[in-house]
Amino acid sequence: MTEPLRVLVADDQTLVRTGFRLILRADGIDVVAEATNGTEAVDAVRRTRPDVVLMDVRMPEMDGLEATRRILTGAPDTPRVIILTTFDLDRYVYAALSAGASGFLLKDVTPEQLTAAVRTVRTGDALLAPAITRRLVQRFAQHGSDTAALHRDLASLTPRELEVLGLLARGLSNAELASRLHLAEATVKTHVARILAKLGLRDRVQAVIVAYETGLVSAGEREAAQQSTEQT
Repeated sequence: MTEPLRVLVADDQTLVRTGFRLILRADGIDVVAEATNGTEAVDAVRRTRPDVVLMDVRMPEMDGLEATRRILTGAPDTPRVIILTTFDLDRYVYAALSAGASGFLLKDVTPEQLTAAVRTVRTGDALLAPAITRRLVQRFAQHGSDTAALHRDLASLTPRELEVLGLLARGLSNAELASRLHLAEATVKTHVARILAKLGLRDRVQAVIVAYETGLVSAGEREAAQQSTEQT
């Protein structure tokens, strides 16, 4: 990926848009458009075809959740969407992740975290803010979300792929997966890529959601695994 990274910033607060634009451009990232509401964001994506969209949740006319659904539905080459939020919007964030968003950032993110997140999510290689995102998934995945769930048939996965998916959903990184399973990290990456391909998923965020929604992993299992890790 040698071409300049192209970003759209959607937020109804001028100060937020301006600050993010200055931070991104200072790091060599091209801000191709800005939007003050979801309707403008959808139109701007179609017009400018960015690589990544920074999407606020609460905006007038059309909120970020509905805009994310429209942007990520139907088009063959869609951008990655990062949701901008605060802790009190947890339920909306989970709904956005279910709709296909690749992760989220808090609005008080540092400049370094912002640029790193945008570059990371472009590749689809990592889960943004993993600890917090997993907390959201565990909290809402099995509590009757009012959004369409990501229903997937896990029967297409091999036993090893099921094992990798379960550990992935419990919060293990590729390096930790490799150590736990006594595999090379490159082999783990191959397993993850095959899981995403077989289940028709965009990235690791959706893989975590599927693991919870299908019952492969429960909140209790995740907490037990986390406690076990902390004790070792």
